[in-house]
Amino acid sequence: MRTRLLSLGLGCLLVLSNAKAQPDPPSPPARPAVEAVRATIDALFDGMRAGDSAAVRAVFHPQARLHTALGPSDTSSVRATPVDAFVNAVGQPHEKVWDERIWDVEIQVDGPLASAWVPYVFYLGDERSHCGVNAVQLVRRQEGWKILQLTDTRREECTVPPEVQK
Repeated sequence: MRTRLLSLGLGCLLVLSNAKAQPDPPSPPARPAVEAVRATIDALFDGMRAGDSAAVRAVFHPQARLHTALGPSDTSSVRATPVDAFVNAVGQPHEKVWDERIWDVEIQVDGPLASAWVPYVFYLGDERSHCGVNAVQLVRRQEGWKILQLTDTRREECTVPPEVQK
C-alpha cells in the first residue's frame, strides 16, 4: 500500500513538474509594433492611390515576392508578379485611381516577424473591380517594417462593410 501511495505521489509530482516546464504562451505583441506594421500596410495602399512608385517601393524588402492564389476555394493556381513590375505599374499614369480599401486587419508580431490578414476591396476609380484577402508577411529591419511576402486572393463577391464601400 505504501509503495502504491509513493508511486502515485511521484507520478503527480512528475505531471506537475512537466506542466510547469511548459513555456508560457507568447504574450500579445506590443502595441507600437502592431501600429508600425499597420502603418507599413497603409503606406502601400496610400502609395497605390497616389500612383507613387517610390512610396510603394519603400515598403518592400529587397527580396520581396508577390503572388496571387487563383481559382475556386478547393483548388488554385498561383501566379507570381515581380515586385519591380508591380511598382512600375503603380507609377504609370492611370485614368482611374487604384483604390484598395481594407478593414478588420489582424496582425501578429513575434520579434522581427509579423503576419497580417488583410481583407480588401479594390476599386478602379469609382468602380468596384474585385475583392479578397491579402496575406502579408513582414520583417523588421533597421529602417522599419518591410513587406517580405504578399499573397492575395481575388474574387468578384465579398461582404464589404458599408464604411469601406464607395
